[in-house]
Amino acid sequence: MAKLYFTHGTMGAQKTTQLLAAAHNFEEHGGRVLITKPAVDTKGDRHLVSRIGLRREADFLTTPDMDVEAEVLQRREAMARISAVLVDEAQFLQPAQVDQLLALAVRHAIPVMAWGLRTDFRTRSFPGSLRLLEIAHELRESIAMCGHGGGCEHRAQFNARMVNGRFVAEGDQVAIDGEAAVTYASLCAGHYLEDVGPIAADAHLVASRLRR
Repeated sequence: MAKLYFTHGTMGAQKTTQLLAAAHNFEEHGGRVLITKPAVDTKGDRHLVSRIGLRREADFLTTPDMDVEAEVLQRREAMARISAVLVDEAQFLQPAQVDQLLALAVRHAIPVMAWGLRTDFRTRSFPGSLRLLEIAHELRESIAMCGHGGGCEHRAQFNARMVNGRFVAEGDQVAIDGEAAVTYASLCAGHYLEDVGPIAADAHLVASRLRR
């Protein structure tokens, strides 16, 4: 049975590089892949851009209202076969779209490999990532080292947002790296607490989950 895979990691963990390498490996052996990323990720426009300089145009952009299952099946008719669907920046998917990715794997025997962030700059789950953590067949972690500097040798656990070079703890969940003076640093838990501040669960969110 085909599976839905989710590889999560902080920024700088080479997730896009891994996706592009996977695409190359499939194609080198005669496979055919479909590559997509959410349209909200405007970095690189229609291209996937890795931090080491690799880039490739997505076959299609996933809009918030798109039925990903239907889109892939329609494209498979034209392609004759699909070896795998590869998804970059999967944290920006709608939860229903993650369910559609699972359906592609289970109902239609198309392996789906997704890469994305686990949490945002406030340590909260993205809706797409949370759903992937709930239903993916296999979870993998891509490791990056803490970007604090000063010789820290701990692995990065959180993504910290900076605006004009200063760490911030409030703001919209989605702000693309490099736009409107926004940048990010991947930090270990200790340096996140030191540079950004205390971590606290969202009381309303916790209460909502407990009532389920």
